Amino acid sequence: MHKKPRNHKVPAYSQTRPKSTPPLNKPHSSKNVKQFTVTEPSELLTFLLQALSGTGRNSIKSMLARGQISVNNKSVTLYNHQLNPGNIVSISTEKMVESAPLLGLHILHEDEDLIVIHKDHGLLSIASDKETEVTAYRQLTDYVKSKNPSNRIYVVHRLDRDTSGVMLFAKSEEVKHRLQETWKETVEERSYVALVEGLVHKTEGTITSWLKESKTLKMFSSPYPNDGQHAVTHYKRLQYNKQYTLLEVHLETGRKNQIRVHMQDIGHPISGDKKYGAKTKELGRLGLHARILSFTHPTTGKLMRFDTDIPKIFLRPFRTTP
Repeated sequence: MHKKPRNHKVPAYSQTRPKSTPPLNKPHSSKNVKQFTVTEPSELLTFLLQALSGTGRNSIKSMLARGQISVNNKSVTLYNHQLNPGNIVSISTEKMVESAPLLGLHILHEDEDLIVIHKDHGLLSIASDKETEVTAYRQLTDYVKSKNPSNRIYVVHRLDRDTSGVMLFAKSEEVKHRLQETWKETVEERSYVALVEGLVHKTEGTITSWLKESKTLKMFSSPYPNDGQHAVTHYKRLQYNKQYTLLEVHLETGRKNQIRVHMQDIGHPISGDKKYGAKTKELGRLGLHARILSFTHPTTGKLMRFDTDIPKIFLRPFRTTP
């Protein structure tokens, strides 16, 4: 049995008991849930050690890791989560069901507000209501719901199906709106690498246009100023030969298919991008990868940076072609 250390102030709480109905704010469908109301500020682990006085520290940490602890109907896994008076702590005595393996993506970072992933090429970010195939959104939804059925995932931005790289999701609608409404100020860097056809002679440059969408859902640059969405793309040459150029691309704006359209505009479509003028299939995929995403965390204010490697296949043309 866990013993209270001397001179240790025990966090105050009261157990919430049902009268004729199940407990309020019940996070699980199971009846095996204990609920406690916090009456004094405390860290979650300290609180749980007192509330579950017959349970060891390691067992409680395992319960946290398995998603069996919720605060105000939201699953919490951080042992130092700060509790405030009035919070409802729910403890499920059932182990959570293991989540299905994630296909075509892996998690780079997860906290109470965000999930950052690396998405493989070929995986849809999100599907329409009529589509039923596996998407990043659907898999992450199942993943968070396996910890707590009330959990949800919200799309902050998207990557094209055939674009790989870093993607950001929010765990609440509030965080999603906060990120989207302050996106230009919040994002410090959004960098891609693109393998394009032909030799780009300029070592660096900027492409500016006004993007519009055709009836066939294809984006294009309007020949008229202020006719469409303003789009600005900066690029820098990394490697090149007569057949291909590898570019580092920075987005100043984030419009649909922006990089793909702008590469076509300068006469160097992205390899494998038949929709926007490419004639080659050197990689067997679209030669576009979201390499870096750096942003200010919407809750903590901390600068977050996720930097992935250039896909090795993007370097292949420069090893085989003189």
